[in-house]
Amino acid sequence: MAKRWYVIHTYSGYENKVKTDLEHRIEAYGLEDAVVDIQIPTEEVTEVKDGGERKTKEAKVFPGYVLVRMEIDDNIWAVVRNTPGVTGFVGIDGKPTPLRRDEFDKIMRRSAKAGQLPKRTATNIEVGQAVRVLSGPLQDFDGTVSEVNADAGKVKVMLTIFGRETPVELTLDQISLIS
Repeated sequence: MAKRWYVIHTYSGYENKVKTDLEHRIEAYGLEDAVVDIQIPTEEVTEVKDGGERKTKEAKVFPGYVLVRMEIDDNIWAVVRNTPGVTGFVGIDGKPTPLRRDEFDKIMRRSAKAGQLPKRTATNIEVGQAVRVLSGPLQDFDGTVSEVNADAGKVKVMLTIFGRETPVELTLDQISLIS
């Protein structure tokens, strides 16, 4: 029987505990040949704080879900289902439905072309906020945020240059909020 990827639903915030508990239960029941991999999809998120300070952290792509690669039968289903923190399998009528390969790849953010994980940026900067340019040729200019592209790590700021409002694209580390 082929090993397929299944999605189990957990209490949000308990994904790592469920993974650890499940690994221990698999070992205790001698199911290492049937359950071969457990994954929690994560991505790197860069947060930009006031003053341009950048902090990178791991964030769960789908909080409350864990992926398990296994051969499923009634015994394995019961071991996984009765693991503390597991609320059930994702599937039709409570029956586990395996993921297709393309679904798994998409969830794990794998690209056929680039073997790199895309990075995401989170920021507390919003449209309409006043900012000061910290670096570059427009250093010390003040302006108003007109557009935020957190994924690209950029903002569009309206600066007054020679008495005219001018849109300028800047990176998040080039600006700071004016309080």
